[in-house]
Amino acid sequence: MIETKPLYKPQDFKSDQEIRWCAGCGDIAIINAVQKAMAEMDIKKENYAVISGIGCSSRFPYYMSTYGFHSIHGRAGAIASGAKTANRKLSVWQITGDGDALAIGGNHFIHEIRRNIDLNVILFNNQIYGLTKGQYSPTSKFGQVTKTSPYGTVEQPFHPGELVIGAQGKFFARGLDNNVKLNIEIFKEAENHRGTSVVEVLQNCVIFNHGAYAYLTDREHKEDRQIILRHGEKMIFGKEKNKGLVLDGFKLKVVTIGEDGYTEDDILVHDAHEKDPSLHLALINMRYPEFPVALGVIRAVSEHTYDERIEAQIEEVKAHAKIKNVDELLHSGNTWEVQ
Repeated sequence: MIETKPLYKPQDFKSDQEIRWCAGCGDIAIINAVQKAMAEMDIKKENYAVISGIGCSSRFPYYMSTYGFHSIHGRAGAIASGAKTANRKLSVWQITGDGDALAIGGNHFIHEIRRNIDLNVILFNNQIYGLTKGQYSPTSKFGQVTKTSPYGTVEQPFHPGELVIGAQGKFFARGLDNNVKLNIEIFKEAENHRGTSVVEVLQNCVIFNHGAYAYLTDREHKEDRQIILRHGEKMIFGKEKNKGLVLDGFKLKVVTIGEDGYTEDDILVHDAHEKDPSLHLALINMRYPEFPVALGVIRAVSEHTYDERIEAQIEEVKAHAKIKNVDELLHSGNTWEVQ
C-alpha cells in the first residue's frame, strides 16, 4: 500500500492577518480545528470558500488563507448557497453565530437546510451578542440577565438542532470549542457528507457570557455530563464508562450498567443514518442535569442535494431543447430583415 502525504499543513490555511478575537475566546480553538481538518482533506486550497455574515465569528475569512467573503448581517446563507450552486467544485464553509444565523438570518438558515445545498455551516453558539457588547440572542437562556434584559429574558431560546430537524435537515452535529480533536473529526465528516451539514459549536465568550458551558467543560465532571456519539457505537458515557442510554417506552432514559438488571447489551447503538429523525431529535434535546449533553455527529442521512438536482435539470432541458445556441434563438419564431 502506497502512503500519500497530505496536500497541506494547518499553517497553510492561516492568513497573514493578526487575529483580533479576545484572548481566550473559543473562536480561536474553532479556527484551529477547521485549519487542521482542511489540511487533512484531499481538497486544493483554491477550491475552499469561507463565507461569513456579521458578528465576532464572522471575522473568520480574514484569518483564513482561502477564498473568502465577509458578507452582511444574516446573509451568509444566501451568498454561500449561490456560490455552491454556481460552482459545485467549491467546498463552501459558512461561518455564522447564533444571532447572525437565527435572528436576522433565520429565513436563509432554514431554507438552505430545506433545499439541502451541499455546504457546511458552522454555527458558533455563545448564547449572546458579543460583537455589539452583550445583548441577549435567540439562544440566550430563559431568564438570562444581559444588557438588553436587565431583569432576565422572558423569551424561550431556540435550540439549533431542533430548527435543523424542523427544516428537514439531513446532517446535524454538535461540538465544544475546546475539544479540538472531536471538532476536527466532526468537520471532516461534515465535508464528506453530501448536503447541508450544520455543526453547532458551543463556544465560550470570555467577555460577555463567560462560563456559559462551564458545567460541560469542567474537568472533574465533564465525562458524566457529556456523551460523544459515533455511528455504530453504543451510547455509553461517564467517568467509569458505566452509564448509558436506553429507551423507556418512547423516551430516553439514563441507566447504570450493572444496576437494576441493565447490561451493556441493553444500551442503544447510535444510528446517525436513520431517516426517521425522532430519536435524533430526542438526543439533540437532552439537557443537563437529567441527561448528558450529546456531542458528535447526531444525524447524517443521505439525500440528493439541491445543486445536484439543479445541474441534472439543466442537462435534461438542454437535451430536449429545440434551440441550442443564441444564433438559433435570434433566428427563431417570426423574424424580419430591416433594409
